[in-house]
Amino acid sequence: MNFLEKYGFQPENHPPVISDHLVARITAVHRERYEIVSELGESTAQLKAGIYYTPYPEELYPTVGDFVWIRPNPYGESLIVKTLARSTFFARKDPDPNVGEQVVAANFDTVFMFTSLNRDFNTKRLERYLALTHQSGAEAVILLTKSDLAEDEVRLKEMIHAVEIMAGESTILIVSSKTGQGLEEARALLKPGKTVVCLGSSGVGKSSLINALAGEEIMKVGEVREGDDRGRHTTTHRQLILMKTGALFIDTPGMRELGLWNAEAGLEETFADIEALALECKFSDCTHGKEPGCAIQRALRSGELERKRWERYQTLKKEVRYSEDKMAYLRAKTEWHKTINKINKQKKKLRR
Repeated sequence: MNFLEKYGFQPENHPPVISDHLVARITAVHRERYEIVSELGESTAQLKAGIYYTPYPEELYPTVGDFVWIRPNPYGESLIVKTLARSTFFARKDPDPNVGEQVVAANFDTVFMFTSLNRDFNTKRLERYLALTHQSGAEAVILLTKSDLAEDEVRLKEMIHAVEIMAGESTILIVSSKTGQGLEEARALLKPGKTVVCLGSSGVGKSSLINALAGEEIMKVGEVREGDDRGRHTTTHRQLILMKTGALFIDTPGMRELGLWNAEAGLEETFADIEALALECKFSDCTHGKEPGCAIQRALRSGELERKRWERYQTLKKEVRYSEDKMAYLRAKTEWHKTINKINKQKKKLRR
């Protein structure tokens, strides 16, 4: 394995590099300056203005994890001239309304999703993580932390069961950096040359567990408040780190701000049970309201489908629609209100 292959580069998946250029991987982003690694070692680079800073850029802006072509500069910063195709990526809606999506991490193989089995247990957050991960195309691994802090055994079983319902075929591991539970199973997923991204809110024990898995301190551990089991975020910028194990790790503040941007397919996989039920409805255009033969309503009445899960699905579905086309969503909402008003007027006429 050559130097760049240690950083996850697979030459067969990319075009041959042209003369006087080198392949590099983005390891950190600091506004307009990029930290990179290539066969020349670690260095910094900037984007070539004539390619990236134009009204219609020729290339996508690179982010952490991206593979790029650089024009090396032995006397200063190299120039990034091309962003290579991504195998996977996480994106969010760009704060600039004139820009579509903003990619915050790319070319990862596995996503570790952390959620704690204590007062901070949150199925809504986990469903969001799952939808994003399925949409990205990466392998999903759910790490359940702090089982020793669960309120009681019955509640612990309820939380684990809730995760199993939504996880589908995703791997679930109960882990603890204190007792060592599940660490060997999780460590086996950290393979040389493979990149892992972590999703998890503050206070779930993410930093401690990553350090335990890596066998070194690669993340600062923040204090957790006793009142609500929450902590402070310790990551301040996007960064890719090569572990002693040979695996690569990405953590980024942007992960905490991800919305369900362009995640329709990921949402369908996360709620595959609901999607399957919808296919059983009598009418293909069933709105799952009061139509006869609605499989969703039947499952809700029988208890086969939990009402809270159905409500979360509807909420996230609306968020996806809204993020993909805000104006179309608002137009549809307006038309819906118009239809309701029209129906109400007709009812009043009939009463008269």
